[in-house]
Amino acid sequence: MATTADFKNGLCIEFNGDPYVIVDFQHVKPGKGAAFVRTKLKNLKNGRTIPNTFNAGVKIDTIRVERRQYQFLYAEGDDMHFMNNETFEQTFLPAEMVEGRDLLKEGISVDIVFLAENEQPLSCELPAFVDLLITYCEPGEKGNTATNALKPATVETGAIVRVPMFVNEGETIRVDTRTGDYSERVRN
Repeated sequence: MATTADFKNGLCIEFNGDPYVIVDFQHVKPGKGAAFVRTKLKNLKNGRTIPNTFNAGVKIDTIRVERRQYQFLYAEGDDMHFMNNETFEQTFLPAEMVEGRDLLKEGISVDIVFLAENEQPLSCELPAFVDLLITYCEPGEKGNTATNALKPATVETGAIVRVPMFVNEGETIRVDTRTGDYSERVRN
């Protein structure tokens, strides 16, 4: 059991019978009336984010989750296969459980979050940035770096990322997996 005073980003709680993680919270003490806590909660089963307001001091059930590092092996149909980095045992997750799966390439380490009570996988989190090779894009023009113009580029995983005009085919770029946006060019 915890109260709203124990809230912090990343805390896993049980809310309406489902596991949620606190993405953001704000303690509000209005001039008139009782204090309350505004939160953004992310459902660990389906990935949806909802806003919710708790009265200050209310008791909340916390849940224990474990994060384990796995290495992505391959995708087969609607399943994605992973290997535990410590025990080398393999597991698979449904593709819809993996956010940003179009940026996932073989060999990348990911964190899989498990519900500690029954070893049920809840979510799969990619690293914040991945380095990907551009397999196709229109050629860039020399001197075309002054504007913020972007062009589509296909990376080795098949995803399409918008990149600046000066980036060319065959180069490696760093992509933010949270947004799917281009971050920077990687020098070899």
